[in-house]
Amino acid sequence: MTLSSLVRPRALGAASLLLVAGSAWAHPGHEVAGGGFAAGLTHPLFGLDHLLAMLAIGLFSMRQAASMGRLVPLLAVGGMLLGAGLGWAGVALPGVEFGIALSVLLAGVLVAALVRVPAALGSIAVVAFMVFHGHAHAAEMPHGASTLLYLAGFSLATLALTYVGRRVSGWLLAREQRVLRGLGVVIAAMGALFAFG
Repeated sequence: MTLSSLVRPRALGAASLLLVAGSAWAHPGHEVAGGGFAAGLTHPLFGLDHLLAMLAIGLFSMRQAASMGRLVPLLAVGGMLLGAGLGWAGVALPGVEFGIALSVLLAGVLVAALVRVPAALGSIAVVAFMVFHGHAHAAEMPHGASTLLYLAGFSLATLALTYVGRRVSGWLLAREQRVLRGLGVVIAAMGALFAFG
């Protein structure tokens, strides 16, 4: 038994515990003093469901065709903005919380399976996943916050998280795909917990 064979399961186990410990953050109202940009920026970071979905989408993107993969962070932001716009326009989406949980579950499965999908299908899936997240962000905007600053904050957070996911995925694809698959399994399990727990 080598040191690396011991480290991988322990590292994955530690990551799982951190994710489970954070599940209490799954989707509370996260109020930030000052509202506006700070609220938008921190909302995806303090909602574990949002955080996992955006990271998973970034992880997923590195296995896709280069042309689509590079666009994924922008597609994620586009889906967020579309969802927020629908929310602020008063368009109700049925099952927003379930849609968010399902997006985490499905994105985790795609990562775990190292799936490559046609660019059009992958693009539609990313936008559809993020529409639910954007709709929830709109509903949870702090009272009195600047809409434009809030949009700027959560757009920046979305870009940052998906790019982090891309970097981590690229690094793991070149070195240890089993860890990447394991992260996908953990993310999918958390999505199942959000949806059915």
